Amino acid sequence: VQLQASGGGLVQAGGSLRLSCAASGRTFSRYDMYWFRQAPGKARESIARITWTGRTTYYADSVKCRFTISRDNAKNTVYLQMNSLQVEDTAVYYCAADCRVPSSGLCNYWGQGTQVTVSS
Repeated sequence: VQLQASGGGLVQAGGSLRLSCAASGRTFSRYDMYWFRQAPGKARESIARITWTGRTTYYADSVKCRFTISRDNAKNTVYLQMNSLQVEDTAVYYCAADCRVPSSGLCNYWGQGTQVTVSS
């Protein structure tokens, strides 16, 4: 599976962005999908997960109620809708798949990352 993340950019605090992660390969729909982020000087953290069926989602407390992960298996794409963005959300955002230990960032497939910058 190859992953291509896009949709990052510069936004003011309180604004919204929608990230996309397009996957190639026929096995995309078999995997739970994840979004991670890495802020400057900080470790990469898992912030959202969606099961392969799309029926169940999980969020880090830092983004709960503001971010929404979704997927379209017909389009081989996973999304991250980010609302009420805060300066602390500034980071490089990565999508990932086949994560055996998400808390440690142990995933077999990674997208290249897309920069999100939130200005005050």
